[in-house]
Amino acid sequence: MTRTGKLHGRRAAFPVTDDHIHIDPVNGRGIEAAKDFMRSGGTHLFLVTKPSWSHGIALASGTDFRQVYDETLETAEKVRETGLAVYTILGVHPAEISRLAGNMPPEDAAAVMKAGLELAAAYVDEGRAVAIKSGRPHYPVEEAVWEASNDVLMHALELGAGCGCAVQLHTESGPCTDIVEMAGRAGISTAHVVKHFAVPETLLTPSFIAKDDAVPHLCGEGRYFMLESDYMDENTRPGAVTGPRSVPRFTLKLLEKKLITPEDVHRIHTDTPQRTYGVEISL
Repeated sequence: MTRTGKLHGRRAAFPVTDDHIHIDPVNGRGIEAAKDFMRSGGTHLFLVTKPSWSHGIALASGTDFRQVYDETLETAEKVRETGLAVYTILGVHPAEISRLAGNMPPEDAAAVMKAGLELAAAYVDEGRAVAIKSGRPHYPVEEAVWEASNDVLMHALELGAGCGCAVQLHTESGPCTDIVEMAGRAGISTAHVVKHFAVPETLLTPSFIAKDDAVPHLCGEGRYFMLESDYMDENTRPGAVTGPRSVPRFTLKLLEKKLITPEDVHRIHTDTPQRTYGVEISL
């Protein structure tokens, strides 16, 4: 399976990759946000699915995620027309379980989410996505919901191992050391388990928000990690979590101030995403 993006039009000096961004033509700025990323020096982005409710979908079964995934792929095609390279990450937002558990037992909610993840894995097998998204709630939940969420997360790791793709995780803040053990049981290397919104202490592959003060120090240690905006692209929350320009601007600012080197930029924006997702990052 070939997992490559596409780049055409105006050429940048070097790749700048956003590891976790949302582009929403219905509820947000859509393609204009992607153009902001490109105008600021961005070249490659990993487009991550938004929750089902952002697409106006009330879930009843795992197959309902198909509309979420197909609309994400349609958005990816529109973004590629701007000249950006786009890779899609499809999957299930961990907060889905809280909505589903209001109408069914947690174990049934988990079954719906696991079926949605299986569908995402099928898209990866077809070459239509490069990774699976999963996780567990980053807010307090009942024990039964927490256990069901970990069951969903474990299933995602097993699916990633089975189809040979990375799994990007949305979880609580912290090192998530128990997930290292879960990955081992699932048979997937932590090199292919990405901690979105990471902290430096994690032993998973970190993806840091593009304002983290620890980045120069981590570069000095030769750490492998990626940068992300986690831009939500919702008109009701403009600029959350950071804006679409944040990754290229943050990278260029650190480079201009000589807080990081060109080698660091290559490791962050080219080497790490290539080895994590099995994609080609080039101009």
